[in-house]
Amino acid sequence: MADHHLNALALPGDLIWADEFNWNPVERATEYAVTGALVVDVGERLAGRPITLESMDDGGWVSRTTLLALYSMAGDPDLAIVFTHGDGRTFNVTFAEPPFEAEQVVAYSDPVGTTWYQLTLRLIEV
Repeated sequence: MADHHLNALALPGDLIWADEFNWNPVERATEYAVTGALVVDVGERLAGRPITLESMDDGGWVSRTTLLALYSMAGDPDLAIVFTHGDGRTFNVTFAEPPFEAEQVVAYSDPVGTTWYQLTLRLIEV
């Protein structure tokens, strides 16, 4: 399984794209004209697709070192980010709000760089 990448930062390939099919690239709005006819406006969405990557209970974990790199990236408002999915697709993205949540797989009071975390990473296509 190929890794995902956020710029040069490698992310586990078994992070699941949880909302991959919860977004429609076409926007439709309907209303009725004064004559009673249905008016349908259709347009293509050019951006805004959410990309939420999630760890599972048994995989897709990231190290504390990776989390610190994500934290640094999320704090840079001018950073141009390219998300490369493990299958080769690429997306220009920014961080959604909140950018991510992480929880230790096994709780330690003094985590080190190799401590494992379950991750929910929120991106949005721009």
